[in-house]
Amino acid sequence: MPKREPRSSKGLRFPGEPGAHGAPDTGKLTTPRRVRGPHAPRSWPHGDPTSVGPGLLLGPAPGPAPTQAPPLVPAPPQRAVRGGGGAEAGAALRLRARAPRGGASGGARGRLPAVRGVWAAGLRDMKVVLCAASSRVPKSPGAEFVTEEKRVGNPLDPEVGPRCDMPAMKALLSTLWLALACGSVHTTLSKSDAKKAASKTLLEKTQLADKPVQDRGLVVTNPRAEDVVLEHRSYCAAKARERHVAGDVLGYVTPWNSHGYDIAKVFGGKFTHISPVWLQIKRHGRELFEVTGLHDVDQGWMRTVRKQAKGLRIVPRLLFEGWSHEDFRSVWDSEDEIEELSKTMVQVAKSQHFDGFVVEVWGQLPGQEHIGLIHMLTHMTEALHQARLLAILVIPPAVIPGTDQLGTFTVKQWEQLAPMLDGFSLMTYDYPTAQQPGPNAPLSWVRACVQVLDPKAQWRSKILLGLNFYGSDYSASRGGREPVVGARYIQTLKEHRPQMVWDSQAAEHYFEYKKSRGGRHVMFYPTLKSLQVRLELARELGVGLSIWELGQGLDYFYDLL
Repeated sequence: MPKREPRSSKGLRFPGEPGAHGAPDTGKLTTPRRVRGPHAPRSWPHGDPTSVGPGLLLGPAPGPAPTQAPPLVPAPPQRAVRGGGGAEAGAALRLRARAPRGGASGGARGRLPAVRGVWAAGLRDMKVVLCAASSRVPKSPGAEFVTEEKRVGNPLDPEVGPRCDMPAMKALLSTLWLALACGSVHTTLSKSDAKKAASKTLLEKTQLADKPVQDRGLVVTNPRAEDVVLEHRSYCAAKARERHVAGDVLGYVTPWNSHGYDIAKVFGGKFTHISPVWLQIKRHGRELFEVTGLHDVDQGWMRTVRKQAKGLRIVPRLLFEGWSHEDFRSVWDSEDEIEELSKTMVQVAKSQHFDGFVVEVWGQLPGQEHIGLIHMLTHMTEALHQARLLAILVIPPAVIPGTDQLGTFTVKQWEQLAPMLDGFSLMTYDYPTAQQPGPNAPLSWVRACVQVLDPKAQWRSKILLGLNFYGSDYSASRGGREPVVGARYIQTLKEHRPQMVWDSQAAEHYFEYKKSRGGRHVMFYPTLKSLQVRLELARELGVGLSIWELGQGLDYFYDLL
Protein backbone atom coordinates (compact mmCIF):
# COMPACT_ATOMS: atom_id res chain seq x y z
CA MET A 1 0.00 0.00 0.00
CA PRO A 2 1.33 3.51 -0.59
CA LYS A 3 3.70 4.66 2.00
CA ARG A 4 3.97 8.07 3.58
CA GLU A 5 6.88 8.57 5.91
CA PRO A 6 6.87 8.94 8.78
CA ARG A 7 3.12 8.18 8.81
CA SER A 8 2.26 5.52 6.35
CA SER A 9 -1.11 4.07 6.09
CA LYS A 10 -1.92 0.63 6.81
CA GLY A 11 -0.20 2.43 8.02
CA LEU A 12 2.28 2.04 10.73
CA ARG A 13 5.48 0.19 10.06
CA PHE A 14 6.56 -2.20 12.79
CA PRO A 15 10.09 -3.53 13.09
CA GLY A 16 10.53 -6.32 10.60
CA GLU A 17 7.39 -5.48 8.57
CA PRO A 18 8.04 -5.87 4.86
CA GLY A 19 5.29 -3.65 3.49
CA ALA A 20 4.26 -0.07 3.71
CA HIS A 21 1.40 -0.78 6.05
CA GLY A 22 1.56 -0.35 9.77
CA ALA A 23 0.32 -0.86 12.43
CA PRO A 24 -9.77 -10.92 18.48
CA ASP A 25 -13.21 -20.39 16.38
CA THR A 26 -15.53 -19.41 19.00
CA GLY A 27 -14.57 -18.97 22.61
CA LYS A 28 -11.88 -16.70 23.88
CA LEU A 29 -10.09 -15.93 20.64
CA THR A 30 -6.72 -16.56 22.17
CA THR A 31 -5.51 -19.39 19.95
CA PRO A 32 -1.80 -18.81 19.31
CA ARG A 33 -0.78 -19.11 15.70
CA ARG A 34 2.47 -20.30 14.27
CA VAL A 35 4.03 -17.56 12.20
CA ARG A 36 6.11 -18.64 9.30
CA GLY A 37 8.79 -16.69 7.61
CA PRO A 38 10.82 -13.77 8.88
CA HIS A 39 7.96 -11.85 10.44
CA ALA A 40 7.82 -12.21 14.20
CA PRO A 41 4.44 -11.61 15.87
CA ARG A 42 4.11 -8.66 18.13
CA SER A 43 3.90 -9.45 21.86
CA TRP A 44 0.62 -9.20 23.70
CA PRO A 45 1.01 -7.98 27.30
CA HIS A 46 -1.82 -10.02 28.85
CA GLY A 47 -0.47 -11.95 31.72
CA ASP A 48 -1.78 -15.23 33.09
CA PRO A 49 -4.76 -14.17 35.20
CA THR A 50 -6.20 -16.08 38.13
CA SER A 51 -9.86 -17.00 38.07
CA VAL A 52 -11.88 -15.40 40.84
CA GLY A 53 -15.37 -16.26 39.76
CA PRO A 54 -17.41 -17.31 36.77
CA GLY A 55 -16.27 -15.38 33.75
CA LEU A 56 -14.10 -12.86 35.59
CA LEU A 57 -10.34 -12.51 35.57
CA LEU A 58 -8.22 -11.04 38.27
CA GLY A 59 -4.51 -10.46 38.06
CA PRO A 60 -2.27 -12.56 40.27
CA ALA A 61 -1.82 -11.15 43.78
CA PRO A 62 1.73 -9.99 44.43
CA GLY A 63 3.64 -10.91 47.52
CA PRO A 64 5.62 -13.93 48.72
CA ALA A 65 3.92 -17.27 49.31
CA PRO A 66 3.32 -18.41 52.91
CA THR A 67 6.26 -20.16 54.52
CA GLN A 68 5.89 -23.93 54.68
CA ALA A 69 7.65 -26.16 57.12
CA PRO A 70 10.07 -28.62 55.51
CA PRO A 71 8.61 -32.10 55.34
CA LEU A 72 9.99 -34.83 57.54
CA VAL A 73 12.18 -37.42 55.91
CA PRO A 74 10.20 -40.68 55.51
CA ALA A 75 10.88 -43.06 58.38
CA PRO A 76 13.01 -46.14 57.72
CA PRO A 77 11.56 -49.59 58.36
CA GLN A 78 10.84 -50.39 62.03
CA ARG A 79 13.59 -52.18 63.90
CA ALA A 80 13.52 -54.36 67.00
CA VAL A 81 13.85 -52.55 70.30
CA ARG A 82 16.03 -53.73 73.11
CA GLY A 83 14.17 -54.37 76.32
CA GLY A 84 10.66 -55.66 77.04
CA GLY A 85 7.19 -54.07 76.60
CA GLY A 86 6.06 -53.54 73.05
CA ALA A 87 2.39 -53.31 72.12
CA GLU A 88 1.28 -51.50 75.25
CA ALA A 89 3.64 -48.64 74.67
CA GLY A 90 2.68 -45.58 72.52
CA ALA A 91 4.20 -44.80 69.13
CA ALA A 92 6.99 -42.27 69.11
CA LEU A 93 9.30 -40.53 66.68
CA ARG A 94 12.95 -40.71 67.34
CA LEU A 95 15.14 -38.04 65.77
CA ARG A 96 18.55 -39.40 65.10
CA ALA A 97 21.65 -37.72 63.64
CA ARG A 98 23.58 -39.31 60.88
CA ALA A 99 26.87 -37.93 59.61
CA PRO A 100 26.84 -37.28 55.87
CA ARG A 101 28.88 -39.52 53.65
CA GLY A 102 32.41 -38.39 53.44
CA GLY A 103 32.62 -37.49 57.13
CA ALA A 104 33.93 -39.62 59.99
CA SER A 105 33.68 -43.30 59.16
CA GLY A 106 32.90 -46.44 61.16
CA GLY A 107 32.78 -45.96 64.91
CA ALA A 108 33.91 -42.37 64.58
CA ARG A 109 30.46 -41.40 63.17
CA GLY A 110 28.60 -39.56 65.94
CA ARG A 111 24.93 -38.66 66.52
CA LEU A 112 23.12 -35.50 67.56
CA PRO A 113 21.07 -35.75 70.76
CA ALA A 114 18.23 -38.16 69.90
CA VAL A 115 14.80 -36.88 70.83
CA ARG A 116 11.69 -39.01 71.21
CA GLY A 117 8.32 -37.28 71.05
CA VAL A 118 4.67 -37.62 70.11
CA TRP A 119 3.05 -35.01 67.80
CA ALA A 120 -0.62 -34.72 68.79
CA ALA A 121 -2.51 -33.24 65.89
CA GLY A 122 -3.03 -30.05 63.91
CA LEU A 123 -1.21 -26.86 62.83
CA ARG A 124 -3.10 -24.66 65.31
CA ASP A 125 -3.16 -27.00 68.36
CA MET A 126 0.20 -28.58 67.94
CA LYS A 127 1.54 -30.10 71.15
CA VAL A 128 4.91 -31.73 71.56
CA VAL A 129 5.37 -34.48 74.09
CA LEU A 130 9.03 -35.03 74.60
CA CYS A 131 9.91 -38.41 75.97
CA ALA A 132 13.64 -38.53 76.31
CA ALA A 133 16.95 -37.40 74.90
CA SER A 134 20.29 -38.95 74.80
CA SER A 135 23.36 -36.98 75.76
CA ARG A 136 25.59 -38.03 72.95
CA VAL A 137 27.05 -35.22 70.86
CA PRO A 138 27.77 -35.56 67.15
CA LYS A 139 31.35 -35.84 66.17
CA SER A 140 30.84 -34.78 62.56
CA PRO A 141 29.74 -31.28 61.52
CA GLY A 142 26.85 -30.95 59.09
CA ALA A 143 24.99 -33.97 60.54
CA GLU A 144 21.49 -34.40 59.13
CA PHE A 145 18.26 -35.31 60.90
CA VAL A 146 16.27 -38.35 59.89
CA THR A 147 13.16 -39.76 61.48
CA GLU A 148 12.60 -43.27 62.66
CA GLU A 149 9.42 -44.77 64.10
CA LYS A 150 9.93 -46.97 67.19
CA ARG A 151 7.96 -48.51 70.00
CA VAL A 152 8.82 -47.16 73.44
CA GLY A 153 9.58 -50.13 75.68
CA ASN A 154 11.48 -50.36 78.93
CA PRO A 155 11.94 -46.89 80.36
CA LEU A 156 15.37 -47.95 81.55
CA ASP A 157 16.43 -48.71 78.01
CA PRO A 158 20.07 -47.58 77.96
CA GLU A 159 19.47 -45.87 74.65
CA VAL A 160 16.77 -43.68 76.21
CA GLY A 161 17.83 -43.12 79.78
CA PRO A 162 15.64 -42.14 82.70
CA ARG A 163 16.02 -38.38 82.43
CA CYS A 164 15.65 -35.59 79.80
CA ASP A 165 17.94 -32.67 79.14
CA MET A 166 15.43 -29.96 80.22
CA PRO A 167 17.34 -26.83 79.06
CA ALA A 168 17.66 -28.30 75.59
CA MET A 169 13.96 -29.18 75.53
CA LYS A 170 12.92 -25.65 76.57
CA ALA A 171 15.07 -24.16 73.87
CA LEU A 172 13.54 -26.47 71.27
CA LEU A 173 9.99 -25.62 72.39
CA SER A 174 10.72 -21.91 72.22
CA THR A 175 12.10 -22.25 68.71
CA LEU A 176 9.06 -24.22 67.50
CA TRP A 177 6.50 -21.75 68.92
CA LEU A 178 8.46 -18.81 67.49
CA ALA A 179 8.37 -20.40 64.00
CA LEU A 180 4.63 -20.98 64.29
CA ALA A 181 3.99 -17.39 65.37
CA CYS A 182 6.07 -15.97 62.50
CA GLY A 183 4.26 -18.20 60.01
CA SER A 184 0.90 -16.92 61.25
CA VAL A 185 1.93 -13.28 60.92
CA HIS A 186 3.37 -13.90 57.45
CA THR A 187 0.16 -15.50 56.26
CA THR A 188 -1.87 -12.52 57.48
CA LEU A 189 0.35 -10.06 55.63
CA SER A 190 0.12 -12.03 52.40
CA LYS A 191 -3.69 -12.03 52.49
CA SER A 192 -3.71 -8.29 53.10
CA ASP A 193 -1.35 -7.65 50.21
CA ALA A 194 -3.48 -9.83 47.94
CA LYS A 195 -6.62 -7.90 48.91
CA LYS A 196 -4.97 -4.57 48.14
CA ALA A 197 -3.69 -5.83 44.79
CA ALA A 198 -7.14 -7.14 43.90
CA SER A 199 -8.73 -3.76 44.64
CA LYS A 200 -6.41 -2.14 42.08
CA THR A 201 -6.99 -4.70 39.29
CA LEU A 202 -9.71 -4.10 36.71
CA LEU A 203 -11.84 -7.08 35.83
CA GLU A 204 -12.28 -8.55 32.36
CA LYS A 205 -15.19 -10.67 31.22
CA THR A 206 -14.31 -13.89 29.46
CA GLN A 207 -17.80 -15.18 28.72
CA LEU A 208 -19.48 -14.16 25.48
CA ALA A 209 -22.49 -11.85 25.46
CA ASP A 210 -26.06 -12.68 24.46
CA LYS A 211 -26.58 -9.15 23.10
CA PRO A 212 -24.46 -6.93 20.82
CA VAL A 213 -22.80 -3.80 22.13
CA GLN A 214 -25.57 -1.60 20.72
CA ASP A 215 -28.13 -3.29 23.02
CA ARG A 216 -25.85 -3.24 26.07
CA GLY A 217 -25.54 0.55 26.23
CA LEU A 218 -21.82 0.57 25.40
CA VAL A 219 -21.81 2.86 22.32
CA VAL A 220 -21.51 6.16 24.20
CA THR A 221 -19.47 9.36 24.11
CA ASN A 222 -18.48 9.06 27.79
CA PRO A 223 -17.14 5.52 28.25
CA ARG A 224 -15.29 4.62 31.42
CA ALA A 225 -11.93 2.88 31.34
CA GLU A 226 -13.32 0.23 33.73
CA ASP A 227 -16.15 -0.58 31.32
CA VAL A 228 -13.87 -0.87 28.30
CA VAL A 229 -11.56 -3.27 30.13
CA LEU A 230 -14.49 -5.29 31.46
CA GLU A 231 -16.37 -5.66 28.17
CA HIS A 232 -13.81 -5.58 25.35
CA ARG A 233 -13.57 -9.38 24.96
CA SER A 234 -17.32 -9.96 25.24
CA TYR A 235 -18.85 -9.97 21.76
CA CYS A 236 -22.24 -11.38 20.78
CA ALA A 237 -21.58 -14.92 19.57
CA ALA A 238 -25.14 -15.38 18.28
CA LYS A 239 -24.65 -12.59 15.75
CA ALA A 240 -20.95 -13.10 14.98
CA ARG A 241 -21.70 -13.79 11.30
CA GLU A 242 -24.48 -11.28 10.69
CA ARG A 243 -23.61 -8.25 8.52
CA HIS A 244 -24.95 -4.78 9.27
CA VAL A 245 -22.99 -2.92 6.55
CA ALA A 246 -24.59 -2.56 3.14
CA GLY A 247 -21.40 -2.11 1.10
CA ASP A 248 -18.34 -4.28 0.67
CA VAL A 249 -16.12 -4.81 3.72
CA LEU A 250 -12.44 -5.71 3.29
CA GLY A 251 -10.29 -6.72 6.25
CA TYR A 252 -6.50 -6.91 6.23
CA VAL A 253 -4.67 -9.70 8.09
CA THR A 254 -0.94 -9.68 8.81
CA PRO A 255 1.34 -12.64 9.62
CA TRP A 256 3.00 -10.69 12.44
CA ASN A 257 -0.32 -10.05 14.19
CA SER A 258 -1.79 -13.54 14.36
CA HIS A 259 -4.97 -12.61 16.25
CA GLY A 260 -6.37 -11.36 12.95
CA TYR A 261 -6.43 -14.92 11.59
CA ASP A 262 -8.79 -15.95 14.40
CA ILE A 263 -10.94 -12.86 13.84
CA ALA A 264 -11.36 -13.78 10.17
CA LYS A 265 -12.55 -17.28 11.12
CA VAL A 266 -15.01 -16.16 13.80
CA PHE A 267 -16.40 -13.05 12.07
CA GLY A 268 -15.86 -14.09 8.43
CA GLY A 269 -19.53 -13.60 7.62
CA LYS A 270 -19.19 -9.86 8.25
CA PHE A 271 -16.65 -9.45 5.43
CA THR A 272 -16.85 -9.67 1.66
CA HIS A 273 -13.07 -9.70 1.19
CA ILE A 274 -10.11 -10.75 3.35
CA SER A 275 -6.66 -9.54 2.32
CA PRO A 276 -3.72 -11.35 3.96
CA VAL A 277 -0.54 -9.28 3.77
CA TRP A 278 1.59 -12.06 2.35
CA LEU A 279 3.05 -11.31 -1.06
CA GLN A 280 5.63 -9.21 -2.87
CA ILE A 281 6.42 -9.16 -6.58
CA LYS A 282 9.97 -8.54 -7.73
CA ARG A 283 11.58 -7.94 -11.09
CA HIS A 284 14.88 -9.72 -11.72
CA GLY A 285 15.43 -8.59 -15.29
CA ARG A 286 13.71 -8.35 -18.61
CA GLU A 287 10.45 -10.36 -18.48
CA LEU A 288 11.66 -12.09 -15.29
CA PHE A 289 9.22 -11.70 -12.37
CA GLU A 290 8.92 -13.55 -9.07
CA VAL A 291 6.19 -13.52 -6.41
CA THR A 292 7.73 -13.97 -2.94
CA GLY A 293 6.13 -14.48 0.46
CA LEU A 294 4.40 -17.72 -0.52
CA HIS A 295 5.82 -19.35 2.63
CA ASP A 296 3.23 -17.33 4.57
CA VAL A 297 0.28 -18.72 2.61
CA ASP A 298 -1.93 -20.92 4.82
CA GLN A 299 -4.23 -23.07 2.68
CA GLY A 300 -5.86 -24.70 5.74
CA TRP A 301 -6.83 -21.32 7.15
CA MET A 302 -8.17 -20.24 3.75
CA ARG A 303 -10.40 -23.31 3.56
CA THR A 304 -11.69 -22.71 7.09
CA VAL A 305 -12.49 -19.07 6.43
CA ARG A 306 -14.32 -19.85 3.18
CA LYS A 307 -16.29 -22.61 4.92
CA GLN A 308 -17.39 -20.24 7.66
CA ALA A 309 -18.45 -17.47 5.25
CA LYS A 310 -20.06 -18.29 1.93
CA GLY A 311 -18.97 -16.08 -0.95
CA LEU A 312 -15.97 -14.59 0.90
CA ARG A 313 -13.14 -13.59 -1.45
CA ILE A 314 -9.50 -13.96 -0.40
CA VAL A 315 -7.40 -11.34 -2.16
CA PRO A 316 -3.84 -11.13 -0.79
CA ARG A 317 -2.06 -7.81 -0.88
CA LEU A 318 0.65 -7.69 -3.53
CA LEU A 319 3.42 -5.16 -2.93
CA PHE A 320 5.78 -4.06 -5.70
CA GLU A 321 8.93 -4.46 -3.64
CA GLY A 322 12.37 -3.25 -4.62
CA TRP A 323 11.29 -1.70 -7.92
CA SER A 324 13.29 1.24 -9.23
CA HIS A 325 12.02 3.88 -11.61
CA GLU A 326 13.92 2.13 -14.37
CA ASP A 327 12.08 -1.12 -13.60
CA PHE A 328 8.71 0.60 -13.91
CA ARG A 329 9.64 2.38 -17.13
CA SER A 330 10.95 -0.82 -18.67
CA VAL A 331 7.67 -2.58 -17.93
CA TRP A 332 5.15 -0.01 -19.07
CA ASP A 333 7.17 0.79 -22.19
CA SER A 334 7.01 -2.86 -23.27
CA GLU A 335 3.81 -4.79 -23.97
CA ASP A 336 5.77 -8.03 -23.59
CA GLU A 337 6.88 -7.06 -20.11
CA ILE A 338 3.33 -6.15 -19.05
CA GLU A 339 2.05 -9.42 -20.48
CA GLU A 340 4.66 -11.45 -18.62
CA LEU A 341 3.98 -9.58 -15.39
CA SER A 342 0.24 -10.23 -15.71
CA LYS A 343 0.85 -13.88 -16.58
CA THR A 344 2.96 -14.37 -13.46
CA MET A 345 0.21 -12.89 -11.26
CA VAL A 346 -2.50 -15.08 -12.83
CA GLN A 347 -0.41 -18.26 -12.45
CA VAL A 348 0.23 -17.59 -8.75
CA ALA A 349 -3.42 -16.77 -8.07
CA LYS A 350 -4.63 -19.96 -9.76
CA SER A 351 -2.04 -22.24 -8.15
CA GLN A 352 -2.66 -20.82 -4.67
CA HIS A 353 -6.48 -20.63 -4.98
CA PHE A 354 -6.66 -16.85 -4.59
CA ASP A 355 -9.60 -14.77 -5.81
CA GLY A 356 -7.44 -11.88 -6.99
CA PHE A 357 -5.11 -9.30 -5.51
CA VAL A 358 -5.03 -6.01 -3.62
CA VAL A 359 -2.29 -4.17 -5.48
CA GLU A 360 -0.14 -1.64 -3.63
CA VAL A 361 1.98 0.39 -5.99
CA TRP A 362 0.62 3.91 -6.38
CA GLY A 363 2.64 5.57 -3.62
CA GLN A 364 5.96 4.30 -4.97
CA LEU A 365 6.08 6.74 -7.89
CA PRO A 366 5.98 10.53 -8.23
CA GLY A 367 3.04 12.21 -9.96
CA GLN A 368 4.64 12.59 -13.36
CA GLU A 369 5.12 8.83 -13.65
CA HIS A 370 1.47 7.96 -13.12
CA ILE A 371 0.55 7.99 -16.83
CA GLY A 372 2.68 4.92 -17.45
CA LEU A 373 1.44 3.33 -14.25
CA ILE A 374 -2.19 3.71 -15.36
CA HIS A 375 -1.27 2.00 -18.64
CA MET A 376 0.31 -0.93 -16.78
CA LEU A 377 -2.62 -1.25 -14.34
CA THR A 378 -5.14 -1.22 -17.17
CA HIS A 379 -3.57 -4.17 -18.98
CA MET A 380 -2.93 -6.01 -15.70
CA THR A 381 -6.60 -5.67 -14.70
CA GLU A 382 -7.75 -6.95 -18.08
CA ALA A 383 -5.60 -10.07 -17.71
CA LEU A 384 -6.91 -10.73 -14.20
CA HIS A 385 -10.52 -10.28 -15.31
CA GLN A 386 -10.04 -12.71 -18.19
CA ALA A 387 -8.98 -15.26 -15.56
CA ARG A 388 -12.00 -14.31 -13.41
CA LEU A 389 -9.81 -12.69 -10.78
CA LEU A 390 -10.36 -9.42 -8.89
CA ALA A 391 -8.15 -6.34 -8.95
CA ILE A 392 -8.32 -3.86 -6.05
CA LEU A 393 -5.99 -0.87 -5.87
CA VAL A 394 -4.73 0.84 -2.73
CA ILE A 395 -4.93 4.63 -3.08
CA PRO A 396 -3.79 7.53 -0.86
CA PRO A 397 -6.24 10.09 0.57
CA ALA A 398 -7.60 12.56 -1.95
CA VAL A 399 -6.80 15.47 0.40
CA ILE A 400 -3.34 15.74 1.95
CA PRO A 401 -3.69 15.62 5.76
CA GLY A 402 -3.46 19.00 7.48
CA THR A 403 -3.83 20.94 4.23
CA ASP A 404 -6.36 21.87 1.55
CA GLN A 405 -4.16 20.43 -1.18
CA LEU A 406 -5.21 17.53 -3.36
CA GLY A 407 -3.43 14.23 -3.00
CA THR A 408 -1.42 12.29 -5.56
CA PHE A 409 -4.47 10.33 -6.72
CA THR A 410 -6.63 12.88 -8.55
CA VAL A 411 -10.17 12.99 -9.88
CA LYS A 412 -8.88 12.55 -13.43
CA GLN A 413 -7.02 9.38 -12.54
CA TRP A 414 -10.07 8.16 -10.62
CA GLU A 415 -12.24 8.60 -13.69
CA GLN A 416 -9.75 6.63 -15.77
CA LEU A 417 -9.43 3.64 -13.42
CA ALA A 418 -12.79 3.48 -11.63
CA PRO A 419 -14.67 1.85 -14.53
CA MET A 420 -12.11 -0.98 -14.77
CA LEU A 421 -10.94 -1.93 -11.29
CA ASP A 422 -13.13 -3.82 -8.79
CA GLY A 423 -12.37 -1.64 -5.78
CA PHE A 424 -10.20 1.05 -4.21
CA SER A 425 -8.85 0.76 -0.68
CA LEU A 426 -8.84 4.41 0.41
CA MET A 427 -6.35 5.22 3.19
CA THR A 428 -8.39 7.63 5.31
CA TYR A 429 -6.29 7.43 8.45
CA ASP A 430 -2.84 8.48 9.71
CA TYR A 431 -3.92 12.12 9.60
CA PRO A 432 -1.51 13.59 12.20
CA THR A 433 2.25 13.64 12.27
CA ALA A 434 4.65 12.96 15.13
CA GLN A 435 5.23 16.70 15.43
CA GLN A 436 1.49 17.54 15.45
CA PRO A 437 -0.39 15.11 17.69
CA GLY A 438 -4.07 14.71 17.02
CA PRO A 439 -6.88 12.36 16.02
CA ASN A 440 -6.14 9.50 13.64
CA ALA A 441 -8.89 10.37 11.15
CA PRO A 442 -10.94 13.55 11.71
CA LEU A 443 -14.46 13.01 10.46
CA SER A 444 -14.62 16.11 8.25
CA TRP A 445 -11.39 15.12 6.49
CA VAL A 446 -12.66 11.58 5.89
CA ARG A 447 -15.82 12.97 4.32
CA ALA A 448 -13.86 15.37 2.12
CA CYS A 449 -11.60 12.58 0.80
CA VAL A 450 -14.64 10.75 -0.60
CA GLN A 451 -16.47 13.77 -1.93
CA VAL A 452 -13.42 15.23 -3.65
CA LEU A 453 -12.56 11.91 -5.28
CA ASP A 454 -16.03 11.17 -6.65
CA PRO A 455 -18.13 14.34 -6.50
CA LYS A 456 -20.83 12.88 -8.77
CA ALA A 457 -21.09 9.66 -6.72
CA GLN A 458 -20.84 7.64 -9.93
CA TRP A 459 -18.50 4.89 -8.69
CA ARG A 460 -18.67 5.34 -4.91
CA SER A 461 -19.69 1.74 -4.25
CA LYS A 462 -16.15 0.81 -5.30
CA ILE A 463 -14.58 3.04 -2.62
CA LEU A 464 -13.59 1.13 0.50
CA LEU A 465 -13.35 3.76 3.24
CA GLY A 466 -10.33 3.12 5.42
CA LEU A 467 -10.91 2.41 9.13
CA ASN A 468 -7.98 2.18 11.53
CA PHE A 469 -8.25 -0.44 14.26
CA TYR A 470 -5.02 0.87 15.82
CA GLY A 471 -4.18 4.06 17.71
CA SER A 472 -1.30 6.39 18.48
CA ASP A 473 0.55 7.30 21.67
CA TYR A 474 2.27 10.70 21.77
CA SER A 475 5.02 11.53 24.23
CA ALA A 476 5.45 15.17 25.27
CA SER A 477 9.01 14.63 26.47
CA ARG A 478 10.31 12.64 23.49
CA GLY A 479 8.14 14.33 20.90
CA GLY A 480 7.44 11.09 19.04
CA ARG A 481 4.54 8.84 18.13
CA GLU A 482 4.17 5.12 18.71
CA PRO A 483 1.50 2.81 17.27
CA VAL A 484 -0.94 1.30 19.76
CA VAL A 485 -2.72 -2.01 19.26
CA GLY A 486 -5.53 -3.41 21.39
CA ALA A 487 -3.40 -5.23 23.97
CA ARG A 488 -1.33 -2.17 24.80
CA TYR A 489 -4.43 0.04 24.91
CA ILE A 490 -6.13 -2.24 27.46
CA GLN A 491 -2.96 -2.47 29.53
CA THR A 492 -2.69 1.33 29.64
CA LEU A 493 -6.32 1.61 30.80
CA LYS A 494 -5.63 -0.93 33.54
CA GLU A 495 -2.53 0.81 34.80
CA HIS A 496 -3.72 4.44 34.71
CA ARG A 497 -7.55 4.38 34.67
CA PRO A 498 -7.61 7.64 32.66
CA GLN A 499 -10.57 9.92 32.04
CA MET A 500 -11.59 9.50 28.41
CA VAL A 501 -12.42 12.68 26.47
CA TRP A 502 -14.68 12.93 23.40
CA ASP A 503 -13.52 15.27 20.64
CA SER A 504 -16.84 16.16 19.00
CA GLN A 505 -15.26 17.75 15.91
CA ALA A 506 -12.96 14.84 15.09
CA ALA A 507 -15.45 12.29 16.52
CA GLU A 508 -12.71 10.44 18.38
CA HIS A 509 -11.80 9.67 21.98
CA TYR A 510 -8.45 10.37 23.61
CA PHE A 511 -6.99 10.52 27.10
CA GLU A 512 -3.92 11.77 28.90
CA TYR A 513 -1.74 9.89 31.36
CA LYS A 514 1.68 10.11 32.96
CA LYS A 515 4.44 7.56 33.11
CA SER A 516 6.77 7.49 36.09
CA ARG A 517 9.79 8.23 33.90
CA GLY A 518 8.27 8.94 30.51
CA GLY A 519 6.41 12.12 31.39
CA ARG A 520 3.05 13.16 29.95
CA HIS A 521 1.40 11.12 27.18
CA VAL A 522 -1.68 11.52 24.99
CA MET A 523 -3.27 8.41 23.47
CA PHE A 524 -5.82 8.20 20.65
CA TYR A 525 -7.50 4.85 20.00
CA PRO A 526 -10.78 3.85 18.33
CA THR A 527 -13.85 3.30 20.49
CA LEU A 528 -17.28 1.89 19.80
CA LYS A 529 -18.66 5.41 19.41
CA SER A 530 -15.98 6.64 17.01
CA LEU A 531 -16.41 3.54 14.84
CA GLN A 532 -20.20 3.81 14.86
CA VAL A 533 -20.02 7.41 13.61
CA ARG A 534 -17.79 6.35 10.71
CA LEU A 535 -20.06 3.46 9.81
CA GLU A 536 -22.96 5.91 9.63
CA LEU A 537 -20.85 8.18 7.40
CA ALA A 538 -20.02 5.28 5.06
CA ARG A 539 -23.73 4.47 4.79
CA GLU A 540 -24.52 8.10 4.05
CA LEU A 541 -21.84 8.37 1.34
CA GLY A 542 -22.64 4.99 -0.21
CA VAL A 543 -19.16 3.52 0.20
CA GLY A 544 -17.75 0.28 1.59
CA LEU A 545 -15.06 -0.27 4.23
CA SER A 546 -11.44 -1.42 4.44
CA ILE A 547 -10.05 -2.17 7.91
CA TRP A 548 -6.39 -2.03 8.85
CA GLU A 549 -6.12 -4.42 10.46
CA LEU A 550 -8.14 -7.17 12.10
CA GLY A 551 -5.64 -8.28 14.74
CA GLN A 552 -5.16 -4.79 16.19
CA GLY A 553 -8.72 -4.03 17.32
CA LEU A 554 -10.86 -5.14 20.25
CA ASP A 555 -13.11 -8.16 19.93
CA TYR A 556 -16.36 -6.33 20.61
CA PHE A 557 -15.71 -3.90 17.71
CA TYR A 558 -17.06 -6.53 15.34
CA ASP A 559 -20.57 -6.35 16.82
CA LEU A 560 -20.89 -3.08 14.87
CA LEU A 561 -20.08 -4.49 11.42
